[in-house]
Amino acid sequence: MRGVAFFSGGKDGLYALYLVEKRGIKVPYLLALKTSIGLSPHWENFDALKIIANAMGKTLLTFDMAEGGDSLARFIASLEVDYLIAGDIFLEEHLKWVEWLAEKAGVRSLEPLWGRNTLELAEEILNAGFEYAIIAVNKEKLEKDWLGYKFSSLEDLDAFLDKNPAVDPLGERGEFHTVTLSGPLFRERFKLEKLSIEKSEKYWWLRFKVMRDD
Repeated sequence: MRGVAFFSGGKDGLYALYLVEKRGIKVPYLLALKTSIGLSPHWENFDALKIIANAMGKTLLTFDMAEGGDSLARFIASLEVDYLIAGDIFLEEHLKWVEWLAEKAGVRSLEPLWGRNTLELAEEILNAGFEYAIIAVNKEKLEKDWLGYKFSSLEDLDAFLDKNPAVDPLGERGEFHTVTLSGPLFRERFKLEKLSIEKSEKYWWLRFKVMRDD
């Protein structure tokens, strides 16, 4: 059994990939989407995504969503995989889109995080050895000072939630976005180097590099 996993560099998608591979499903492909709706802080830092994918020994594929969902389904079908993997937790609209896309592509969708309690899941991700940092914050939810904040332990999570009790532990309501810096999928670990703080209609976000952390 083989799969392709949606990939932004964020913690949720990579933890979903980790769980799927633990089931014995091989995932040779990561798929990054160039959005046609607004700005993506992940896509704007695509060079970092390439480095992260390489550290996992995965082939990084890209698709421009301006070509439409039907074209994306045909692209996925051409990969000759059995599963389409995503890290949705409770965004039902996206879950249904992934299910529709998988059906169009003739594969099965896998959403191993779906419906989980986000605090328990955040603790589980950290306990599994993943480290991640904030690369974008919703301007209405968090101050830009949180850009670059690194989650390496349960203590980091507790400190963040103590200061931001109304924010979902995984940013599942769009409060923040992350990049993963180390974990059991990686052959090496990284540190985040901030290049600049940018502003979009919705977010404060970082231009950044990921540097090998020896």
